[in-house]
Amino acid sequence: MKNSNSSSFSRRAVLRQAAATGAGIGAASFGGLAPLGLMSPAWAENHPPIGTYPAGSSGPAVTIGAAVPRTGTYAVQGEDELKGMQLAVEHINSGHELIKKISPKTTKGVLGKEVKIVVADSAANPNNAVQAQQRFISENKVILMTGSTSSAVAVALNKLAQREHVMYVTGISGSNDTTGKDCVRYGFRQDFYGQTAAAALGPVLLKAFGKDKKAAYMTPDYTYGHTVTKSMDDYLSKNGGWKMVTNQISKLGSTDYSSFLTNIANSGAEFLINVNWGQDAVLSIQQAKQFGILPKMKLVVPYQIPFLAPGVGDQTLLEGVYAATDFWWTLEDKYPLAKMFVEAFEKKYNAKPEWGANNGYMSFALWADAVENAGNFYPPDIIKSYEAGRKLQSTVGEVYFRGADHQLVRPVVIVRGKSPGEMKNKEDFWTVTEVVPGEGLMQKPDEFGCNLGDYT
Repeated sequence: MKNSNSSSFSRRAVLRQAAATGAGIGAASFGGLAPLGLMSPAWAENHPPIGTYPAGSSGPAVTIGAAVPRTGTYAVQGEDELKGMQLAVEHINSGHELIKKISPKTTKGVLGKEVKIVVADSAANPNNAVQAQQRFISENKVILMTGSTSSAVAVALNKLAQREHVMYVTGISGSNDTTGKDCVRYGFRQDFYGQTAAAALGPVLLKAFGKDKKAAYMTPDYTYGHTVTKSMDDYLSKNGGWKMVTNQISKLGSTDYSSFLTNIANSGAEFLINVNWGQDAVLSIQQAKQFGILPKMKLVVPYQIPFLAPGVGDQTLLEGVYAATDFWWTLEDKYPLAKMFVEAFEKKYNAKPEWGANNGYMSFALWADAVENAGNFYPPDIIKSYEAGRKLQSTVGEVYFRGADHQLVRPVVIVRGKSPGEMKNKEDFWTVTEVVPGEGLMQKPDEFGCNLGDYT
């Protein structure tokens, strides 16, 4: 498709520019590569301008904009996610063997271009995230947006991505809505979510504890909390006769859970299913102990929180607790790529990675594969590359994207909290009990109302 506005970016113009600037470009450019204008398919394509294309990919580097929480209730998890992203950028630019295992066509950079990342603090606030990404689009011509630990942020950036025609990979987002009713053509999600967490964890709970139990829920008041709670209650009630006796809904960033815990203590519940996340989960669990609710009630964490154990500070509270998660570092014993990732992360940061870091890393690695297979940086071509459904190796085995809703088909990991005596080292908080294949956990692509919208 041709457009008169894109004539300045035609192949003829590129060749003229390369001739005018000389071979010095190659010597000075990233990694000493040959003149980028002559070798990169992104320059050779004659697509019409859209979003930040072609301006964002016309030089020797491309930029990703990350808006992650670095302050507020999700700050610890946001920093971990960012570490995974930064490691992925290093690996992409250096042609690290782990990136090559995930994205076989990646050699050094993406399509020969260095990848850079600019970062802003979203504080898990949708308005902050949108304003930061709008600035990145205007000033940095970012070709990819990322970052969320709040699904409210993910949904807001989905809408921005579709409006601005700039691609977005979510980061952490557990709401069914992200690839459900709020899905967009320009957005993709790699991590697990409420539906798959419930479908993976539900059978484990029924097997361990039986049917016809009474459960109290603690739910953060936004799209993540409501959809995860609904998915858990739907599964347990329909398949095991469990009854929700109370659902205590709290504002994100709450510090005092006493009124909610009083209601839970008087509810007759046998299980406390805590859907809170980040520091909200830490505080509500600590206060549940102070109220005498734990360990009288069995705690369940349907959507596991990175750094939950060190945050709570009392491993006995998590002993025997079941949780669904995206990744745990002991999967290095099962998956070769997990071992490579854990070793690389530990070498750089002197700590084991939590699942937020793995999620950030994998989002970038899968994006690199989509771009390499598209052969250019034109967003609709990259989107179609994702939608092709190539089966790729990852840190949790074989994965692929569903073209109909842009959700990665991937396993969900079930973990159980260890007792202090079972821990082999200071970061050995969880035992992996199951790795549940993803395909059977997922709803039909249109069940949650997904309508992706247009490419252009």
